[in-house]
Amino acid sequence: MIETYRGIVYPTQLDHMGHMNVQWYIAKFDEATWHFISSVGITQDYVRESGMGMAALQQNVTYKAEVMVGSLLVIKSKFLEINNKTIKFLHVMYDAESGEEAARCELTGAHLDRTKRKAVPFPEEIAAKAREMLAAEEK
Repeated sequence: MIETYRGIVYPTQLDHMGHMNVQWYIAKFDEATWHFISSVGITQDYVRESGMGMAALQQNVTYKAEVMVGSLLVIKSKFLEINNKTIKFLHVMYDAESGEEAARCELTGAHLDRTKRKAVPFPEEIAAKAREMLAAEEK
């Protein structure tokens, strides 16, 4: 797994019960997603210059432990599956100090032609890099 996010829980991210609200888990997983897909070439420049992008198709979150104000968080990510037009990947959020798993998020995304608003195949260089990362995880 590669590190894709590092941050802290701020007081404004708490709910009325005193722990980080679910909307902030999703926001942090979203930030991790952009770092993760950038690692295979879906960068800001790629999105801007190619007219392509990514669209979320499914997201499943499992909450394992509460995080409170001041908690230092780290997210690590890996590919689970690479197909012609879609990828499935996993983010795992940890408390950076204790190492305890706080949450995990499994996502499926599609490579999108932003003009046609349709899923299209990944360019071969992006698909190859993703397959390389998946193979390294499977060893």
